[in-house]
Amino acid sequence: MRSHEWAKGGLGAFVFTLLPQAVFAQSCGLCYTQAAAAGQRMIEALRSGILILIIPPTLMSLAMIYVLYRKRNQCRQQEVAVGSEPPW
Repeated sequence: MRSHEWAKGGLGAFVFTLLPQAVFAQSCGLCYTQAAAAGQRMIEALRSGILILIIPPTLMSLAMIYVLYRKRNQCRQQEVAVGSEPPW
């Protein structure tokens, strides 16, 4: 069954790489014309602005996933006295 899951994931990744990049773009006409008319400094500012808007939320999401992963069993643990039966 695991190999079946890996095959589905591999097929999905393969199809994803075949799709053209234009499918994922927003293709905003105003943004495109503004960026095309701007100078090199403005284009660099747009690129750095995009990074500034992407990196902090990504890092915060990864930090939250890490915290949730580390604390996943904290509420589920029950103390079982020595010699007593398990709670199941």
